[in-house]
Amino acid sequence: MTQVSPPLVLLAAGGTGGHLFPAEALAGVLSARGIEVDLVTDSRAARYAGHFPARRLHVLPAETVRGRSPVALARTALTLGLGFVKGFRLMRALKPAVVVGFGGYPTVPPILAAHYAGFPTLIHEANAVMGRANKLLAPRVTAIASGYPDICASIPALAAKAQHTGNPVRPAVIAAADIPFAPLAADGPINLLVTGGSQGARVMSEVVPAGVERIDPSLRPRLRLVQQARPEDLEAVRATYARLGVAAEVAPFFADLPARIAGAHLVISRSGAMTVAELAVIGRPSILVPLPGALDQDQLANATALATGGGAVVMPQSHFTPASFAALITRLAGETGRLETMASMARAMGRADAAERLAALVVATGRIHV
Repeated sequence: MTQVSPPLVLLAAGGTGGHLFPAEALAGVLSARGIEVDLVTDSRAARYAGHFPARRLHVLPAETVRGRSPVALARTALTLGLGFVKGFRLMRALKPAVVVGFGGYPTVPPILAAHYAGFPTLIHEANAVMGRANKLLAPRVTAIASGYPDICASIPALAAKAQHTGNPVRPAVIAAADIPFAPLAADGPINLLVTGGSQGARVMSEVVPAGVERIDPSLRPRLRLVQQARPEDLEAVRATYARLGVAAEVAPFFADLPARIAGAHLVISRSGAMTVAELAVIGRPSILVPLPGALDQDQLANATALATGGGAVVMPQSHFTPASFAALITRLAGETGRLETMASMARAMGRADAAERLAALVVATGRIHV
């Protein structure tokens, strides 16, 4: 009797955790359904994909557009072209049921290669506005999944094949979502989590400790800080909190970040798509400081969406000063029930089942029978 091989889904993700995390969440759901998963990525992301739940890892050449000079553009085009040629051969060899891309230029060669080799394709856009790589791919793919509703509404041809699935989050985030928000007691501790992305943000180290110093001495002893900081900022941040007598745990990385989010009364953070998704699924209020200068203004759009739903306060970096931070913390601490209400509103926007919803779309797009 001939043994039938299980269907193969090829996930294309690279660049940052914001692309790899939702791909990892999807891989877990697909594997549980008996579907084999391979990961195709670039050499940079391959270094961080050692624990990715995939059968095999495939590396294709890829390059981000880093400048507008003819030399830079030619180098990018050449690298992406080489990635496309190798990707086309890979598709012919693997014959995947469907290829799923998660944004960023490392997904361009495999998605285009799959399209021209005749295989179904799907892209997932995590942000509230579509990124440049996904904009390039969107007209050519079979289906589009989005972390936010209506991101394709202005283009009927794209809207017709778009579906709002939400942003898949890691199992650790789903587990943290079971931890209820602890209401802020009138004179109790105020747990603040400060994070700036996988590498920490310099602005957080510059503004938050200086802002804490400006908070009234009667309120300051209630603060309990967990802060992510760049290695070069650790000593200065720790020294400031020690001088102020504020309880603080400062480190460059927290492996258990979802649990830290769940333990916080308030999170101060950038507003990458996966950060916002995790805040919503776990249900925690936040002060969001979007990364300035981004061409797509994706972090501003993400933060605005959560703030419009009542779950966050947006502070543009130009307004994120020690004085404004101290004033906002003081106000939130004095408004009994405000943080609990924000937590509920953030949670109402979360989609804990996003990985399952995306998996269902992948199965339908690839016409997979499981």
